[in-house]
Amino acid sequence: MRTQRSAFLYFTVSSMFLCTWMYGADWPMFAHDPMRTGWASLETSLSTSIVSQMKLLWKVQVTNDPKFLTALTVPVVATGIETSQGTMTLVYVAGSSNNFYALNAVDGSVVWNRKFDTRLAATGGPFQGTWVCPNGITATPAIDRGRRTVYVIAMDGRLYGLDLATGKDKFPAVTFVAPFSKNWSLNIVEGIIYTSLSQNCGDGASGFYSIDVSNPRRPLVRRLLLSSTDSGGIWGRGGPVIGGNHRIFGFTADGKFDPFAGEFSSSVVAASLPDLELADYFTPTDWQQITKDDLDMGSASPVSFTYKNFNLLAGGGKQAVVYLMDADSLGAKDHQTPLFVTPLLGNDDHSFNQSGIWGALSHWTDDTGDAWVYVPMWGPVSKQAPKFPQTNGLNPHGSIMAFKVATDAISKKPILMPAWISRDFDVPDPVVIANGVVFALSTGENPNQLKDRFQSTKPAVLYALDAKTGRELYNSSNAIEGWVHFSGLALADGRVYAVDQDSRIYCFGLQKE
Repeated sequence: MRTQRSAFLYFTVSSMFLCTWMYGADWPMFAHDPMRTGWASLETSLSTSIVSQMKLLWKVQVTNDPKFLTALTVPVVATGIETSQGTMTLVYVAGSSNNFYALNAVDGSVVWNRKFDTRLAATGGPFQGTWVCPNGITATPAIDRGRRTVYVIAMDGRLYGLDLATGKDKFPAVTFVAPFSKNWSLNIVEGIIYTSLSQNCGDGASGFYSIDVSNPRRPLVRRLLLSSTDSGGIWGRGGPVIGGNHRIFGFTADGKFDPFAGEFSSSVVAASLPDLELADYFTPTDWQQITKDDLDMGSASPVSFTYKNFNLLAGGGKQAVVYLMDADSLGAKDHQTPLFVTPLLGNDDHSFNQSGIWGALSHWTDDTGDAWVYVPMWGPVSKQAPKFPQTNGLNPHGSIMAFKVATDAISKKPILMPAWISRDFDVPDPVVIANGVVFALSTGENPNQLKDRFQSTKPAVLYALDAKTGRELYNSSNAIEGWVHFSGLALADGRVYAVDQDSRIYCFGLQKE
């Protein structure tokens, strides 16, 4: 059965992601693809032998008023776009104050931009108009090349579909989610757009949301709500993760857990596509302690990938352990038994604040067929952590941890084997991978939620590491002026893109003659 299912999964994944493979140099959504791997599998320009020659090619300041800790979304990129000025690679970013920009990848010049209007006043609970509910654009946009459209959710909850070349509306903006809700990075599969909501911002209930605009005059919105309160949200910055088994996944925040009442906090939830019916869930045996200590599982997005005959999901949160699950049976029959759990990797103090796994996990398959998982860890390594064969110096503020996927000799099931741990990152964002190189930001942010987050920050630094050893190959030194919060990287056509809290966009790459 595993062999037959593996063949089926290959066909399904290939069909679902055809749009991505057709335009291999694109970066169409957060972490590149619906599975949120962060792997630019067709990138050829950047490699371990040449990445040390990277430079800052340009930086651009765009007009955007940050909303507390929210500024620009992670860039998305489309290559070979026919514009009135010629064929271009365009870089798209949305701004927290209802702005949207398309930039020329050659020099950062603005090709077109939009300012979305809103006729609504922000409403919601006690956190509305704070860093928790910032009343701005929060979800990274997503590109559908087949429809020549980039999708974005404006601050009032309307979905816009914009022409890639001109920025003109492909259809009238349509209400998708609650106004001023906190929605997360968009995902697209088979023409349907997905997001997730958290923290009850704008009175938007936590859960998965989708919209089918194949007929924009009759848009179809579906929801799977996971909590009746402001808890249980999926707030990993990658939003919904879509696996090759035609399921959508999310790690939920702490709160109530009562599956008979539809309460799925401190859990991993799977729903079917496209109807968003609850398909499966996994809840750790210590979920009550996780909730009590505010050790959100939802602080990082999981990653979906295939390994041999298994369809896998890997993820973890502030608790600082990584769960490896069979994506077709997350917690086995009792919903509490994953394939494998790492020892404690960080957060020895069991603190909800500035420790543990944040952002998103990433995946890469190397040229020998070995599968890798990369974990951004805030804070020092746990005393209980396993020994990493390759180390790269002390890392008191944070690190990237790399694991190889292997098969346990006894159970014959996948496990995670420690491979390397990086130099110090203060603190790390999710990594992206291309051609044997891991790119990651040391964000320089102040992660202490109990103090003024705008004080004691440092400029971010972009690092390139050898994907098999963690050895540093490049760093951007002082090229980035500001710090970064809750962001990520884009990698397309030999260039790496980042944003900072002051609404600047940066492009790094090889200097062309």
